[in-house]
Amino acid sequence: MRRLIAAAAVLLVPVAVHAQAPQYINTNPQSTAPFSAVVKVGNMLYLAGQLGTDKGKLVEGGIGPETKQALTNIKTALEANGSDMEHVVKCTVFLADMKEWGAMNDVYRTMFAAGKFPARSAFGTTGLANNARTEIECMAVVK
Repeated sequence: MRRLIAAAAVLLVPVAVHAQAPQYINTNPQSTAPFSAVVKVGNMLYLAGQLGTDKGKLVEGGIGPETKQALTNIKTALEANGSDMEHVVKCTVFLADMKEWGAMNDVYRTMFAAGKFPARSAFGTTGLANNARTEIECMAVVK
């Protein structure tokens, strides 16, 4: 019996390790940034922080439009990698000014099904890339 258990462990461990190998997904081949847009490990997706940019430029209008565009960018990345907003389990929101937390929440809540909000943390910062008002990163389960 011990031999059978040992043989099963030897055979199954490489499969489990291989199944958990990270896949580094870069959605912008022209980018020279030192990070991946998405990393997939097993059935989980880890998204890099998204700014409220469209075609490489920060959208105008402040925290509301930037939040909507950042979450739209997240939605696009999720859908391109086998998931969607309903499968997001955790978000982290970075704000250039914590006074904009309420305005960010007003838009944020519209991007998720009522009562199915992911776990979330929010942090105030002393500055974000491109002078953005917010940056949002998420983790999601693949459908």
